[in-house]
Amino acid sequence: MASANSRRAAALIRDRARANRAEARARRAAATAARRVRTGPRSLATHIIATGAPLDIVARAADALRIQARKAGIRGRAARIRRTLNGRARRVVTIYRYTAEQVAQIVANYKPRKAEYKAIRAALAA
Repeated sequence: MASANSRRAAALIRDRARANRAEARARRAAATAARRVRTGPRSLATHIIATGAPLDIVARAADALRIQARKAGIRGRAARIRRTLNGRARRVVTIYRYTAEQVAQIVANYKPRKAEYKAIRAALAA
């Protein structure tokens, strides 16, 4: 009986440790993204990640900001990367990196409706 309880306790501690490591990993990723955003031009998604936004919202918010950037005529610094699609064919893709000042200009025109996106807008504007 004592060994069953000790196994349960060990499993509980192991699960808590695993959850704590995952949470710490997410915090480190957000802190790293925030530092990179402050030091140079980054993608719009990286700017949004640096605000601490949930990862399931980042892609949609970045798309919305890309549309606003296009409307405002703001083009970030172009870079060429090789992107793997579906595990094959490393294609050359042009991506754009935006400085914090450019993101502030883009956000000035961005008028979101959902509360999640409003929070992202407020964090990017700050």
